[in-house]
Amino acid sequence: MTGGDWDPSAPGLLVLPSGRRVRGRGLRAPLPAGPLPSFGLYLLGRRPAPVPWESRWVRWPDFRLPADPAALRTALLEVWERSADEPVEIACGGGTGRTGTALACLAVLEGVPPAEAVPFVRDNYRRRAVETPGQRRFVTGFAG
Repeated sequence: MTGGDWDPSAPGLLVLPSGRRVRGRGLRAPLPAGPLPSFGLYLLGRRPAPVPWESRWVRWPDFRLPADPAALRTALLEVWERSADEPVEIACGGGTGRTGTALACLAVLEGVPPAEAVPFVRDNYRRRAVETPGQRRFVTGFAG
């Protein structure tokens, strides 16, 4: 099984074309029931509160783009590698714009064509994922 212990029908779970599973969520909502992640990538304008699992933070103000795109790529590669056999999550404040954008970039790393990554995430994660035109352009320009 890929994606650690994530239930494939769990809310917020994106199943990538390879079968790897990554949970997306909003940090303003309560922690979902089920297993805890072993790794989390947090996309916020300021450092997140500590969590009891390993994590990375990429500075990313709400409705904007990551402050350091290279740091995002490095963190997404770690998410992708660890998602093969660990429960991992990507989260921002609401779980839609920044999280959706990062999930779409992760899909590009998986081989989804950049022009198809946003529709893939909207169909398989959240209908309104990737909120701004700038975020959509970022995904389209993200090379796998």
